[in-house]
Amino acid sequence: MRVLVVDTALGLCSAGVFAVEAGGEGWAARPLGLRSEAMSKGHQERLAGMARDAVAEAGGFDGIDRIGVTVGPGSFTGLRVGLAFAQGLGAALGRPVVGISTLDALAASAGPGSAVAALIDARRGQVYARFWRDGVAEGPAEALSIEAARDRATALGDGARLVGSGAALIADDVPGAAALDLAGPSPEALARLTAAADPAQSPPRPLYLRAPDATPPTRLPGQPRPPAP
Repeated sequence: MRVLVVDTALGLCSAGVFAVEAGGEGWAARPLGLRSEAMSKGHQERLAGMARDAVAEAGGFDGIDRIGVTVGPGSFTGLRVGLAFAQGLGAALGRPVVGISTLDALAASAGPGSAVAALIDARRGQVYARFWRDGVAEGPAEALSIEAARDRATALGDGARLVGSGAALIADDVPGAAALDLAGPSPEALARLTAAADPAQSPPRPLYLRAPDATPPTRLPGQPRPPAP
């Protein structure tokens, strides 16, 4: 299977085409064309050109079977950029688009290990987190306090791998853990998850684990302020 992956959820802007095959130890992904840059903003200006160059290097759009895109948790603006681009391209090409959890992709980027905690710094004393033991997720993605995430990661035992921007927030307090402060998931890991996903069960819809910080205005522009009680 040949897949195009798009990631703008965190601190990377990535677009890549991979040939993915199932093997005895799971899916193996071989890059055919890849562009990935560290950036916290400006994805909307760079993504289309990066995808164009990656696809051209891989031989064009005709050979692409599926598109995968990170759906969050992550930056609100970054997620919207990646999702809109992937869905528009999928509609134009007539190819299925699958959504991949950013936390799942981070965990898949951590390399071999029996216990993994994927952690994204959510600010305000919280992390977005998901935990795995022996390749099996221990529940859904959650927004947790730093203290709760530390306790959950400690329960994984010695040798746990902490991956993501939230890893550094708890690594010193988790005995025997190794921290991997990745700017975002590896495109290769995202490609493997894209190939393995069931399109019917992995819609390209944003995954939010916390209500937005913004609140609707109490009055329309030009409206007088209500009288004080």
